[in-house]
Amino acid sequence: MNAHDQDRIQHLLREALPPIQPVESGRDLWPALLKRLNAQPVAALRTVPLLDWALAVGLLAFVAIAPATIPVLLYYL
Repeated sequence: MNAHDQDRIQHLLREALPPIQPVESGRDLWPALLKRLNAQPVAALRTVPLLDWALAVGLLAFVAIAPATIPVLLYYL
């Protein structure tokens, strides 16, 4: 590439990409997020979806019926 091509590409890029204006946020969002997280009580059993419990029970039932599959399941974990 010669200097003329570089100048042309630089000119085209400056036309295509306008200068970025810094945007200031009106407030900091991190304290609001911390307040929201602390306001919600954590109930460990209530936060786990029902489908996850069903899959866990199914896996335990499968292991109870066919204990020879335990090494295969551990391999894939």
